Amino acid sequence: MLLNKTPQIAGFAGTITAWQKQHGRHHLPWQDTRDPYRIWLSEIMLQQTQVATVIGYYQRFLSRFPDIASLAAASQDEVMPYWAGLGYYARARNLHRCAQVICADWGGRFPGNADDIATLPGIGRSTAAAIAAFAYGERGPIMDGNVKRVFTRYFGIEGITSERATEQALWRTAEAVLDAAPDSLDMVAYTQGLMDLGSQCCTRSRPDCLLCPLQDRCYARAHGRQHELPTPRKKKASPERHCRMLVAHCGGHILLEQQASPGIWGGLWSLPLYDSDEDVQHACRRLGAGPAAQKMAGLLHVFTHFKLHIEPWYMRCDEAPLTETSPAQRWIALADLPATALPAPVKKILAGLFPAPD
Repeated sequence: MLLNKTPQIAGFAGTITAWQKQHGRHHLPWQDTRDPYRIWLSEIMLQQTQVATVIGYYQRFLSRFPDIASLAAASQDEVMPYWAGLGYYARARNLHRCAQVICADWGGRFPGNADDIATLPGIGRSTAAAIAAFAYGERGPIMDGNVKRVFTRYFGIEGITSERATEQALWRTAEAVLDAAPDSLDMVAYTQGLMDLGSQCCTRSRPDCLLCPLQDRCYARAHGRQHELPTPRKKKASPERHCRMLVAHCGGHILLEQQASPGIWGGLWSLPLYDSDEDVQHACRRLGAGPAAQKMAGLLHVFTHFKLHIEPWYMRCDEAPLTETSPAQRWIALADLPATALPAPVKKILAGLFPAPD
């Protein structure tokens, strides 16, 4: 619901653009390029992930896959280690699939407009518009989390932003802003400015209204509703799950199991997971080591929609690696673990047992 019945649309885009050029971010490694591949990679990595976290992953990924052709030619197993720890692994699988589609259907050239970009795997309307704006200067609205926060506060748009009616109101407003903007609008600066304003001033918990270029005409500031907009979701208790992980350590190798896709860790290599203590001991017997596993201190890993309680078990033998118990399992040498795509909690468990040498 639009609370502000006379929203100040005229001048909005120009104000954002001028602010970005003077106060926005200009140092990020993906800003000094019009290469749609690099822009696309950054946009996918930045979904649900902080900029500071993404920078290192972005640089390492490009050093290994410098262009679409190299990414498309790689296997998923080669790609996943460069995403491990970044989370939301469906993004990496879609990225890989998207590169293959571009090579197969687009002659290896990234599509040249937002409508065509949005047909690719894992790319929605907002991401497609952002890529097209940064790479080609195309005029089109975006609507990520930062933009939703700016729009709901400035224009007084109430309602859960993921609900259809609210989302439609946001998109209509974003389109109206561009309709009112001059033809000469710098789309790169405007698009980046919306993102920068949401991350630097119009933040979720502590908005700095005194630094905001929109403060004089902002609905939320005028009515003291900065902490009520965007409309918060009703919090639900996160479901809790439990699992056991077996650290089978034999002859300088660790037994890992590739997780099925789709799934929370699809394509990554995890320690084998079990539902009960008896299942762990049975797995040890199947490996030929007898019921020799010992329980370790547990840890909690929090996902977006649930909490996972992990109980690691440790089994060691000094002989050569034993047999696997399923086709998805493989014995990995300790020296090869840094190059293996491991989920974050598995990395944490193994780093505690086998710290990297100084």
